Amino acid sequence: MKIDIESSELDGIKVIKPQVFQDSRGLFMEMYRKDIFMENFLDIDIVQVNFSRSKKNTVRGLHFQWEPPMGKLMTVMSGEAFLVAVDIRPNSKYLGEWYGIKISSEDRKFVWAPAGFARGFAALSDFVDIQYFTTGIYNEDCESGVRWNDPKIDIRWPVQNPELSDKDITAQSLDSWLQTEESKFFNI
Repeated sequence: MKIDIESSELDGIKVIKPQVFQDSRGLFMEMYRKDIFMENFLDIDIVQVNFSRSKKNTVRGLHFQWEPPMGKLMTVMSGEAFLVAVDIRPNSKYLGEWYGIKISSEDRKFVWAPAGFARGFAALSDFVDIQYFTTGIYNEDCESGVRWNDPKIDIRWPVQNPELSDKDITAQSLDSWLQTEESKFFNI
């Protein structure tokens, strides 16, 4: 397996393009292989795989977990989405900065965002299926979110008037998160 890695301007965020074998029958690709990722300085220990389906104009996020810390390797299985990661590490020089990229099932790219980043996405196609590999087992007692439209972060979402969950509508601001004891889990 060969992978190409693009670093983003935001420290820790990587865009990964795996090798795809395609012929008249269809295609095959290895989505994750620990040894190849480690050879490329991505020491990612996957412990859980999740799947999400969303209809067009849905925004999910910005979500994160601190105990255990959870990094996410996300990809679009069908459709197109705008994937976002926001640095929420209190002592980071990139605190509050975000990275966003359109990913589709056609380009077969992945986005890696380590623990200390809030992640989310906007569904751009009629339906989008997203698979994400996580480095921590889900713990509802130690997860939270930052408001998707926090003006301090100012993400330029490619959707207008998105459909949101109650949890995302009532999510805290980045400033509120930084006032919590839990934010100290992400000190770097």
